[in-house]
Amino acid sequence: MNLKKVISEDVIRVPLASTAKDAVIEELLDILVRTGRVKDRARALKAIVDREAKMSTGMQGGLALPHAKTDAVDRLVVSFGTKPEGIEFQSLDGRPATMFVMTLSPLNRAGPHIQFLAEIGRFLSDPETRRKVLEAKTPADVSALLS
Repeated sequence: MNLKKVISEDVIRVPLASTAKDAVIEELLDILVRTGRVKDRARALKAIVDREAKMSTGMQGGLALPHAKTDAVDRLVVSFGTKPEGIEFQSLDGRPATMFVMTLSPLNRAGPHIQFLAEIGRFLSDPETRRKVLEAKTPADVSALLS
């Protein structure tokens, strides 16, 4: 999967304005709503919040992957943001999250969602790549790293 096709500059926010977990989720969702990728904000938010209530999507290495399946989207959609100083996200390693990747996918399609999560995980598993992403000043800077 080509990350650059899924994460275009218009869905990248560096840095995020939010300073709390719930606000990050809403900010990332609002990016998708503003760009016309989400049909129903309330349904999408409920799906994400319900998923997050089951288990935090804060991973390790500063990465958080809030995600859900919902009928509020017709295809896999993604938004991306950074907060270099970190935000508490109940991450597996107990450390603040600094990179946030929100994915929403249709209820009836698992393949693209799983492929994307695997690919973004590989991309951000490299400490040098994570450092460069966190140092990015513009969406174009992040986009260039996705190539």
